[in-house]
Amino acid sequence: MEVVSAVKSQSFCPTRVLVLDSSSTDDTAELATRNGWQVVTIPRTQFSHGGTRQKALELAPDADVLVYLTQDSILADSNALAQLIAAFEDPSIGAAYGRQLPRRGAHHIEAHDRLFNYPPVSGIRSLASASEIGFKAIFFSNSFGAYRRVALEQVGGFSRDAEFGEDTLVAAHLLQSGWRILYAAEAQAYHSHAYSRSELFERYYKIGRLHGNDPWLQREFGRASGEGHKFVISEIRYLLRHAPWLIPEAIIRTGVKYLGYKQGRKNIAQQPS
Repeated sequence: MEVVSAVKSQSFCPTRVLVLDSSSTDDTAELATRNGWQVVTIPRTQFSHGGTRQKALELAPDADVLVYLTQDSILADSNALAQLIAAFEDPSIGAAYGRQLPRRGAHHIEAHDRLFNYPPVSGIRSLASASEIGFKAIFFSNSFGAYRRVALEQVGGFSRDAEFGEDTLVAAHLLQSGWRILYAAEAQAYHSHAYSRSELFERYYKIGRLHGNDPWLQREFGRASGEGHKFVISEIRYLLRHAPWLIPEAIIRTGVKYLGYKQGRKNIAQQPS
């Protein structure tokens, strides 16, 4: 498994590797155990993004910094972890996340998504950033991200009920509590998805539900529509240069995202109070 080789080749050796396995049917657990990593298996029916990450926090009480890495995030070089951990030399940093590069063989639409959302320049965000970049201030991904334990515990950790967007919620709470978030562009991992149209609809449906269930996110940090407009323009320009024949598909996928998001918000609005 590539993720194992990538972790074991790091110049910064993690003191402990914990694998939360949601009852996989391949050789994941066996491979991890063989490499000396601790494996905790949870029933697939009990998996949630928030609950699983909270469980990891509780199972590693001696860790000052917790690095989260999903099974499909491949560290890009031997210094990826060291570059990410270096963020916490600044005592004001509560969380940091690395740059996600398109996976090998990614198609142009998939590649642009990563290149747009994960630029080559690092940056630090605080609560004041919301007045400048709005909702983008709480953009975060713990597919390759790390947290200072005291900061994470201060904001109550991850919501066990969060089926999606647990990293966004924590990022918002951290900024509100006075912590800062660092985007470490030098810390890199290969991680992207070739979503089908139905998978894309489902993803944006979940985003709509997140924003509907937690309206305070947009009240405090602004709406995400401005960033969406920038993305569409950037995508068209990128495809004009690299794959103009994909522009019709990109336009369709933009519509799918919109419909999924609106449906997610609509379902929340129709629930009885």
